[in-house]
Amino acid sequence: MEIQVKKWGELSRDELYACLDLRIKVFVVEQHCAYQEADGHDQNSQHILGYENGKLVAYARLVAPGEIYDEPSIGRVAVDKDHRDKGYGRKLFAEAVEKTRKQYPGQTLKIQAQTYLEVFYQSFGFKTISEPYPDFGVWHVDMTLEP
Repeated sequence: MEIQVKKWGELSRDELYACLDLRIKVFVVEQHCAYQEADGHDQNSQHILGYENGKLVAYARLVAPGEIYDEPSIGRVAVDKDHRDKGYGRKLFAEAVEKTRKQYPGQTLKIQAQTYLEVFYQSFGFKTISEPYPDFGVWHVDMTLEP
């Protein structure tokens, strides 16, 4: 999988469409979760794109401090259903953490994780800081990674 990192203004229309398409497939359709996917934070974020043979198969969004949380965060982590169990999520998320660490050195990183992925994020050193709570019908926890 080839990884690219782009700011909002660097995304072509086709790349933006592919990002939104993947996010909607995973978070809205697969998870049966009706919510406003275009949340107004994409314009001030960096987009981490994972490609296989020219097709977007993995995605994450790096959000600046103060945009959603006081801390920098990574969100909208998604892997295409047909490309799971290949380590793409781990590779993409590792790249996202590394990029965030370089861009915001010495800062705590905060994420909102679906509870079924809590162990996955713990494997990167994240610690759970909240009790599970429903967000649009899907159970989540807040997690942080200290510097």
